Amino acid sequence: MANLGNKLYRQAETKKEDAADIDRQIMRIEDDIRKLKIDFDIYFNGAAKRPPLEARARLESALKRIADDRNLTYAQRYHFNALISRFNSYRELWRRNLRKKGEELI
Repeated sequence: MANLGNKLYRQAETKKEDAADIDRQIMRIEDDIRKLKIDFDIYFNGAAKRPPLEARARLESALKRIADDRNLTYAQRYHFNALISRFNSYRELWRRNLRKKGEELI
């Protein structure tokens, strides 16, 4: 019986560790979205020669990786969906601005 209790305790601990890891990934994505917005603002204001497309692709792959995770809690899923929504609105804005500039890169 004690062995079963230890096993349940270890499973609970690993779930807590997994949840904390997912929280860190979501916070990192939030920071990456903010930094990417700043990079695109710098590009559209003329200070950079090329748009930050590589950073955008890395961010999209990180978003897809977390979206496939089935272990998100409801709170994490809500926060993640809010980040997805914000990123999609920025992506549409960047696409329109690039089109105005005459670049069809996105």
